[in-house]
Amino acid sequence: MTTSVNAPLSARGKLASTMPAEQLAEITELFALRRTGYSLDAPFYTDPTIFKLDMEAIFGQHWIFAGSVAELPEPGDYITVDYGPYSLIVLRTDEGDVNVLHNVCRHRGARVLTEAAGSTGNLVCGYHSWTYSPEGNLIHASAPGEAKFDKNCFALKRAHSREVAGLIFVCIADVPPADFDETAKIFEPYLAPHDLAKTKIAYQQNIIEEGNWKLVMENNRECYHCDGHPELACSLFPTWGLTEGLIPTHLEEVWDRNKQAQSSLEERCRRYGLPYEVVEELDTRVAGIRISRESLDGEGESFSADGRRLSKKLLGDLPDFRLGRCSMHLQPNSWFHFLGDHVITFGVFPINEHQSLVRTTWLVADDAEEGVDYDLDKLTYTWKQTNLQDKAFVELCQQGAASPAYEPGPYMKSEYQVEAFINWYVQRVQEHLA
Repeated sequence: MTTSVNAPLSARGKLASTMPAEQLAEITELFALRRTGYSLDAPFYTDPTIFKLDMEAIFGQHWIFAGSVAELPEPGDYITVDYGPYSLIVLRTDEGDVNVLHNVCRHRGARVLTEAAGSTGNLVCGYHSWTYSPEGNLIHASAPGEAKFDKNCFALKRAHSREVAGLIFVCIADVPPADFDETAKIFEPYLAPHDLAKTKIAYQQNIIEEGNWKLVMENNRECYHCDGHPELACSLFPTWGLTEGLIPTHLEEVWDRNKQAQSSLEERCRRYGLPYEVVEELDTRVAGIRISRESLDGEGESFSADGRRLSKKLLGDLPDFRLGRCSMHLQPNSWFHFLGDHVITFGVFPINEHQSLVRTTWLVADDAEEGVDYDLDKLTYTWKQTNLQDKAFVELCQQGAASPAYEPGPYMKSEYQVEAFINWYVQRVQEHLA
């Protein structure tokens, strides 16, 4: 695990401090009156002021999943990560570290890098050619016209970074939440055997969903709607999230098959020394997490129609393809599937109160050859279809939240992780407003 050590962007003051007292009181009361076990009131999904508060209290204060080491394999490689009003440059340095820089030129505020990804030496702003080192230091400003111009005062502003088990996280807070290191200790042993440092990007998909970021996350946190994912249901047991006593009659046979497959998977994990136990602390810690290794249907190897592997190359030091999926949810913006043959990462990046970017990235072994070891269309088919279906579900909910007839409805027992996500969200914003 690595971390940047330079000072991050200083806090600019809370949005609450600039709100009219009446508006602040209304928003504070809205959070305080949130009914446990029910969906949020409509303004949480539609109000631009609450969206701004989310950007400050959640995305401005907490660790955000940005990408993986496969996206930054060489020195000079970078990605740009945009959410709400922020744009960040995530850059691999010559020393192998990860720097995170605000993508805002210190001259007149232009975006310095405009591509989603690429490779660079120095960073050159395209407006007036102010030039920065990979550390963000200003190294060239032509004809400054000011006798006492001090380049040291105009470095790009920096943010914190963490690299854990091949995943890269960023935080723009002045002081990041301290418990992320403890959460990292939980998930690192699960992910390390997949060795993301020896993977490459097979495909990356960006979808803009016409829905608030919280609706995107809520949709991911339950399988109550999984009848709407026929391609995914070939390999993912549709009983996910259910327990004894909650199994509908038409899924009893599937439930029995799931239990048998899970028992076999756990025996293999014990044999190989792989962690598989469920760790679920979605709303009991600041860096909320759920992680486990769970069986898949069919051959139990991958997200295919028959559960068979989709790439011939095993990842990392894994001893077997038939290892189901290591599934991880992290608050506030990501979820992951780690399989024996490939990895899928999902990141949600809010655009505004009614739009969100969902970025899905498929990773395979770095020596896997497309057309020989894997077929790209088959590799990506299940989750491409599932993402489009989820996009439609989220957009239906956004449309409903905008209706005067909308009112919060109750979560079912199988939607307990949705409740945990919302509880986590409400706690974090209330702490910020306190």
